[in-house]
Amino acid sequence: MTDLAVFVLPMTPPEQPCSQASVWQQSHVVHWTQLLLDSYRHWLGADLIERHGTTVEQARRVFECLDIVVSHGIEDNPILNYGNHAALLLWEMDWDQFRQTPSRLTAEPVNQTERAEMLRRARSRGYIDDYRGVRISRTGKRFLVEAAIVWNVMDAGGFQCGQAATFSKWSYLH
Repeated sequence: MTDLAVFVLPMTPPEQPCSQASVWQQSHVVHWTQLLLDSYRHWLGADLIERHGTTVEQARRVFECLDIVVSHGIEDNPILNYGNHAALLLWEMDWDQFRQTPSRLTAEPVNQTERAEMLRRARSRGYIDDYRGVRISRTGKRFLVEAAIVWNVMDAGGFQCGQAATFSKWSYLH
C-alpha cells in the first residue's frame, strides 16, 4: 500500500507569489492567459476564474489562484509555456526553469506512455475532466494528481496552439 501525504496550499496567496512575481504582467503572458481562459470556456462551458476586470487583472488572478494551472505548446516535444505560482511551487521550479522544461519530463519514464495517451484523448475530444496520474517534481518528489481537467488551447482562429491542465487535488507519494 502506498502512503499518501496531503499537501495543502495556503488559503490566501502570498503578497509576493515568487521572485518573479510580475511575470503575469508580461504582454505575451497576458495574451496566453486569455487563450487559456477562452479555450476553457469554449470546451467546458464554464469559466476557470471570474472573468471581470482587465485582462492583466485576470492574468494575475490565474497566476495567483490556488489551483494548479499549467500548459504546453504543440511542438513535437512540447515545452511547458505556462505555470501559475501554485504549479511553480509544486514542480519546484522558477518561471524560467519551468518554461524550458519538456512537458514529458513532468512524468517519470514509466508513466510517459500513459501521459501520452491522456494527451491524445484530450486532443481528440477537446478536453477531459477525469485525469488521474503520477507526476514528478524537479527534485524527484512524486505526487498523485486526481480529477484533473486537460483541455486544448485554441488561438483566435480556432486552431489548436497548446494544451492546458488544471487541478486542485493532489498528494505526495512516499
